[in-house]
Amino acid sequence: MTGHDHPRSAEPVRRVHRLGAGLLGAALTAFGVMGFARGLPFLSVDGPALMGMGSNGLLATISVVVGLVLVAAAWRGGAVASTTMTTLGVLFLVSGLANLAVLGTAANLLAFRFPNVVFSLLAGMALLFTGAYGRISGGLPSENPYARARAGDQAPDQESSRLRILEIDEMAAAENATSNGVATPEQAALVRADRIERAEAHRRRSHEHAERAR
Repeated sequence: MTGHDHPRSAEPVRRVHRLGAGLLGAALTAFGVMGFARGLPFLSVDGPALMGMGSNGLLATISVVVGLVLVAAAWRGGAVASTTMTTLGVLFLVSGLANLAVLGTAANLLAFRFPNVVFSLLAGMALLFTGAYGRISGGLPSENPYARARAGDQAPDQESSRLRILEIDEMAAAENATSNGVATPEQAALVRADRIERAEAHRRRSHEHAERAR
């Protein structure tokens, strides 16, 4: 199912996800392709500047791969785009902080410079917030597609609670009718079965207590 298959009410939220993933994906892909065109050394720790940022062949490769993943997520749309962006957003933030710690050392395998760190942190926050847009909140409007999904997840528990309440009400009515001497045969049988079940449960608990006391 692509983004075109979703209800119209879902489009505003999904459009933000697809647009955000598509734009940043295209920018990263272009950055990587420009690196390939420059013939950057693959593992240089002090690669030449590209659009004001350091780069090498490894960083160009990663940029193209991540960019294409984002473009594919934007085409797919829906929760795929949202989840992809939030996941990559966290990875960009971690990458920015990790590469900040290795600037100017032999461990700087992606040839990061300080502008790279700033871009990685800003891109991470943009991906994280855009991916979470309209999805992570406790008060989503009813027309929000993720609110409808949550309601669907909660439906089995709600149905189970409703049935339990009906059983309790039925038992209370049967016990009341039995105490007043107006119970139907079905109500009398229900009360007898409940009393037998309670007696059996009490017997089991007593047996367990006796076993633990030994």
